[in-house]
Amino acid sequence: MEETKEISALFHLIDDPDHEVFSSVSDRIVSYGRGIIPNLENLWENTINEEVQVRIELLIHKLHYRDLTEDFERWKSSSYKDLLTATMLVAKFQYPEMASAPVLGDVEKLRRNIWLELNNYLTPLEQINVLTSILYNYYALKGTEVAYQHPDEFLINKVLETKRGNSIINGILYLILAELLDIPVKAISIPKQFILAYIKPEYLNEKHSHEPSMNRIEFFIDSISGQVFTHKDVENYFKRISVPPVPSYFQPISHGRIIQTLLEEFSKCFDNEKNMYKHEELMALSSMLGNG
Repeated sequence: MEETKEISALFHLIDDPDHEVFSSVSDRIVSYGRGIIPNLENLWENTINEEVQVRIELLIHKLHYRDLTEDFERWKSSSYKDLLTATMLVAKFQYPEMASAPVLGDVEKLRRNIWLELNNYLTPLEQINVLTSILYNYYALKGTEVAYQHPDEFLINKVLETKRGNSIINGILYLILAELLDIPVKAISIPKQFILAYIKPEYLNEKHSHEPSMNRIEFFIDSISGQVFTHKDVENYFKRISVPPVPSYFQPISHGRIIQTLLEEFSKCFDNEKNMYKHEELMALSSMLGNG
């Protein structure tokens, strides 16, 4: 963006010690939109004051966050809420310059490798064994417990790059692949877990909505390892945590709620004073998806 007299004047005020002055300057700079980011990056490179550099970094982040909010608004209002698109938006919070093409390419390679091994004669368990084997053995994806000191383990671009992710993002990747391959796998809301369920195909339509939700599930899948769990395994888990297995725990979760869960859990990586603004921004995005 061409540096006008106003932009030059605003840049000279970035180091103003008065918080109200900086707040007003910040709002005006952000109003220019992402086109002003190269100017801010150039200013950062020519600034030796570390405090001013931090302020510039926050301004650049604000500009990216404003765009991200608009992208999430569009996703929320879309008729089909594509899970991969929203998962990439979450990654762009931390990596705003992330290119989508490598992520889409990696997912397509995985989809194709799995598709080549599938046929119409496989049982549900055999279908899942193919998907699991390609993802966790051939591709060598590693699963970890959720750990808030490792923010990259929540982000799809880094998971595909390092082949290491936590139960939430690995589960989302599993869901994305299952949907692309028309395998009826859904996320369900079992307490303290991100668990997937293979829904019996005959129960996917509305006419069976009266059927108890537990009966619609063929088996369960652990997103950390791809291991299959039986109904008995899940019953034992509920006994162990002393929680009654109410039907709502076995209902499929919407894409919107899955992304809310990812945002909420990801936000816990930024609960210190320095990064609290990131925590608040991620929670604001989650809240926005829950409205309407």
